[in-house]
Amino acid sequence: MRQSLGQLLRPAAVGVLALVAMWAPCGSPAAAPAAPPAPEASSLAFGQRYYALQHGGIVRAANSSATCRTNRTPSCADVQAGAQAVNGDFDMFYIDVDRDSNTYNSSRAEVRLPSGSRVTYARLYWGGNLRVGEQKPAEDNGRVLIAEPGGDYKELLADTVVGHDVADGADAFQASADVTGLVRDSGPGLYTVADVNVAAGRSAAGAWGGWTLVVAYENPAEPLRHLSLWDGFAPLGGRTGPEVGLSGLDLAEGAEGQVGLVAYNGDRGTTGDSLTVTTGTPASTTMLADSANPAGDVLNSTVSGPAGAVPSRVPAYANTLGYDSDVFPLGRGLLHAGDRVGFRLSSQQDAAWAGVLFTALDARR
Repeated sequence: MRQSLGQLLRPAAVGVLALVAMWAPCGSPAAAPAAPPAPEASSLAFGQRYYALQHGGIVRAANSSATCRTNRTPSCADVQAGAQAVNGDFDMFYIDVDRDSNTYNSSRAEVRLPSGSRVTYARLYWGGNLRVGEQKPAEDNGRVLIAEPGGDYKELLADTVVGHDVADGADAFQASADVTGLVRDSGPGLYTVADVNVAAGRSAAGAWGGWTLVVAYENPAEPLRHLSLWDGFAPLGGRTGPEVGLSGLDLAEGAEGQVGLVAYNGDRGTTGDSLTVTTGTPASTTMLADSANPAGDVLNSTVSGPAGAVPSRVPAYANTLGYDSDVFPLGRGLLHAGDRVGFRLSSQQDAAWAGVLFTALDARR
């Protein structure tokens, strides 16, 4: 049964005002009137943002907004190609692919939809570190620019509380907004996101940031699936991470699916972080891993998956230096028969933040 977004939004704190997402053609961002600052909280409990039981699935487009400077560090090109390194080792600067003097960072990624699909929900998430060699103003956390395939930039404002946490030498945030209408009208292709509020420079915490566009779609040619999207803003680093789950599923033995995550400031080579799935009666817990995300190091600065269907990105750096947006397969035999499934993202060493989890699980037919 498909439910409305209003039914599924987690309860908000009393007195918190959500901003309305907007898109309108932008001229020079410097000339645009200042947006009112979005309401913020230092941490946000994970809650279900969207759920549907329908024939279809979930896809996502994602990219980073900052990288190392190749003209200052010879090893930077190797790192961008996938060599192990962390953002705190580099003087970091903005990715800027749009050749537009009015924006200071921009990157692109593809929304890839199967033929015959209809978008039922889409949400853009963006975030980063505001304090590195420079300090970015928190007032800009809730504003970003987005351009659909072949289109011009539109200003987008956060429509929910922004997570904003100053800790571990970083000034971290995540914001988001509903873009269902824009993606439904524009369809698949390369989307560009610009002016994510990310600082450049060098510090022990390092610069990092990026964006992820999560898109749920309906398609009669695909299996019946439980589609779910959760979000929040949870500090990790020596803490048990957020757990999210679904109940009343009546999962069949041999069901398959996918699970995706978005997290900030994970370091490649720093072990102790994991994504686990728990299903069945009695409950069975499995640590997820794939060729791009080793067990124990899933927060390893990658934009990866799903296997065999990785959308295009511009640029497509293999090491994103602190930004993770990954999709893991849940193959046959991993999800055990039962009425519930749970997912947990944790980090024992990385001073990281969890932002998004989403799943597409085969329903019993």
